[in-house]
Amino acid sequence: MAEPVIRVIDLWKDYADDLTNAPALRGSSLEISAGEVVALFGKSGSGKSTLFNLIAGLDHPTKGRIEVEGQDLELLGEKGRTNLRRFRLGFVFQFFNLLPTLTAFENVFLSLELAAKPDAAVARDALKEVGLAGKEHRYPNELSGGEQQRVAIARAIVKRPSIILADEPTGNLDTATGNQILDLLTHRCRESGTTLVMATHASFTCRYADRILRMVDGIVVEETSGEVLAR
Repeated sequence: MAEPVIRVIDLWKDYADDLTNAPALRGSSLEISAGEVVALFGKSGSGKSTLFNLIAGLDHPTKGRIEVEGQDLELLGEKGRTNLRRFRLGFVFQFFNLLPTLTAFENVFLSLELAAKPDAAVARDALKEVGLAGKEHRYPNELSGGEQQRVAIARAIVKRPSIILADEPTGNLDTATGNQILDLLTHRCRESGTTLVMATHASFTCRYADRILRMVDGIVVEETSGEVLAR
């Protein structure tokens, strides 16, 4: 059996400045296989973003272990974790996180530059893939919310990462546009065999996933299908 591409083992996270004294994560464990599309479903404050930051190596757990592609993040060191984010991980965020002074093309091309793969044709192709051909030279403020999220998806997929972490990717969009974005993102990841993990508080997002992991008060509970959300 193949090794999981993401493995989280008994993960805890305490914040020293949290007056509630309640850990953000309380012994969470999960395994995600290569090519899976997984929804991490839970209300705001349940620990989803904390878990994402830890998987991305942007923060350190209080206790527990995280392995990405078989590598223990703590043993990788800061440089190793930076290289993992630069070359192997893609990110899509609720508020797009596009650089406002760069065009759509430049935002996508920058991702290639950071991955040491600067290729203008590849950047243009990525924007074409997400339906933005002809809008390469527009700035973020000249694009709709849905179009900005399409740029963010192009930026994530352009370097061909093995894993994409999408934190509330439809949280700043209306439902119709959100569905278009989810269809685009999940289709693109399935087509390329990219592992996709989506953190969301919206139950409709779960319909696009192969598997649902429910997050409650810092603990991950596995669900098997969207039917459980209708109860």
